[in-house]
Amino acid sequence: VQLVESGGGLVQAGGSLSLSCAASGFSFSSYAMSWVRQAPGKGLEWVSTIRSGGGSTTYADSVKGRFTISRDNAKNTLYLQMNSLKPEDAAVYYCAKGLGCSNYVCYDMAYDYWGQGTQVTVSS
Repeated sequence: VQLVESGGGLVQAGGSLSLSCAASGFSFSSYAMSWVRQAPGKGLEWVSTIRSGGGSTTYADSVKGRFTISRDNAKNTLYLQMNSLKPEDAAVYYCAKGLGCSNYVCYDMAYDYWGQGTQVTVSS
């Protein structure tokens, strides 16, 4: 399994960035995927999750209405469109693969693989 994030960078507050996560080594379309971030000196913060079919998405309150998670199962790629960025959005952003489903229970927000992360810096 390999998850490779890209698209991070420096942006002014109020600006936008689009992150991508290229997945390989597993059946991408069968698993929920998430974005998780870590700001300097802070713990991991869940940002958003999209279920395997792409029809169901959830967001942290801190990003709701500003970020959009999406996926292209044909391209094995996860995306995060970030608009109206705030200084507090600055963090390393990781994509993470959900554990999948077993016995009709889906562990979408438990993760077994992570990418290396991409840095997002927001200047005020």
